[in-house]
Amino acid sequence: MKIEHIAIWVKDLEQMKTFYTTYFDGKAGEKYTNAGNGFTSYFITFSSGARLELMNMPCILENPNTKMQQHLGYIHLAFSAGDKQAVDKITLALEKDGYIVAGAPRVTGDGYYESCVLDPEGNRVEITE
Repeated sequence: MKIEHIAIWVKDLEQMKTFYTTYFDGKAGEKYTNAGNGFTSYFITFSSGARLELMNMPCILENPNTKMQQHLGYIHLAFSAGDKQAVDKITLALEKDGYIVAGAPRVTGDGYYESCVLDPEGNRVEITE
């Protein structure tokens, strides 16, 4: 079995689409709109076949997670960049472009070489080798 896709509620659909296609080489499908309830979404497809669904609907409530305080439930996405140099390069590019690096590149206790950045809406994204 494999994970087919993960979905995230977002405030700014276009900004989030740009983030995941620019820094993680995702390819955006066509925008879906349901005019009846205000729902809009994009599926972002990655070279591995995994997909990320970015969804927006005006009535969705704020998530209580912050940079310092996390709550139960799904908490991050992890992208494999291929090697340590790619982790460093992507992390540096994101930092240079003004994104928050929540965890600098390092070897973690479970043996991953990874960094952690926050996407435009504060969601955690791990970049692993």
